[in-house]
Amino acid sequence: MRDRVIRIFRIFVIAFDELKTDYKNPIDQCNSLNPLVLPEYILHLFFNLLFAAAGEWFALFINVPLIAYHINRYRTRPVMSGPGLYDPTSIMNADVLTRCQREGWIKLAFYLLSFFYYLYGMIYSLISS
Repeated sequence: MRDRVIRIFRIFVIAFDELKTDYKNPIDQCNSLNPLVLPEYILHLFFNLLFAAAGEWFALFINVPLIAYHINRYRTRPVMSGPGLYDPTSIMNADVLTRCQREGWIKLAFYLLSFFYYLYGMIYSLISS
């Protein structure tokens, strides 16, 4: 399941690069990215609820700042008619596009590192028991 989250962030990174090089229309790009925002947040929250239920406090502790960031980011999103974060009229501003692209890279790195940490934890628990 974490594998799917990593695939989603590859899409985010590629999408912002396409916008930066004018390869794709901003309206089409935002229409393809906005439906992925809420599933990402819900999936991340679901994993952290599982961590809390299992007593994995360290994994929960390293994910709490990202949950807080997600809540703040969605709370302060641009006024739009549907769910999502990306507004086609403002996404082409250089600073907004750079911030969104940097956010995509950072979240991709975080999810990739956490994937390997969880994989290590699973293998360690299988070997030790």
